[in-house]
Amino acid sequence: MFGFRPVPPGSRSRKRATRALFISHGAEGTPEGRSLGLLRKWLSPSQREQFGRKGYFDVVGSDSGKRYRIHAGASVNVCEIDDRGCLQEGLCFMPIGALPIGDVMLAQKIALETCEREARAVARRFTPNGFHFRQVRPLG
Repeated sequence: MFGFRPVPPGSRSRKRATRALFISHGAEGTPEGRSLGLLRKWLSPSQREQFGRKGYFDVVGSDSGKRYRIHAGASVNVCEIDDRGCLQEGLCFMPIGALPIGDVMLAQKIALETCEREARAVARRFTPNGFHFRQVRPLG
């Protein structure tokens, strides 16, 4: 009636799993794979381990000392966290241009660690939804 085809059950999860498998095995020659490789080189050993295991890593802001969690993704993926690691305020900011996920995440890391105040000034705020972040598969 409306021209939409029903989505077969499980097809979205299959696409997500296929993408994660592609990124983790043999994708080093692609822009996405190279960007994730560069990101891993810039992460500290503890951040690298956290990213590989959980799909996110934590950074400390340069101006306030607040902690932020950068989830795998190119937008709506940065959250301020409290001392217990609970999500507080979401921040959406990214570099201009169509960049691979790893490059966006690296730019977000560098921005928060070197010019936190400016990054927060341009960021759009959102209320973090734990359900959204639980569905992210580790890319590291």
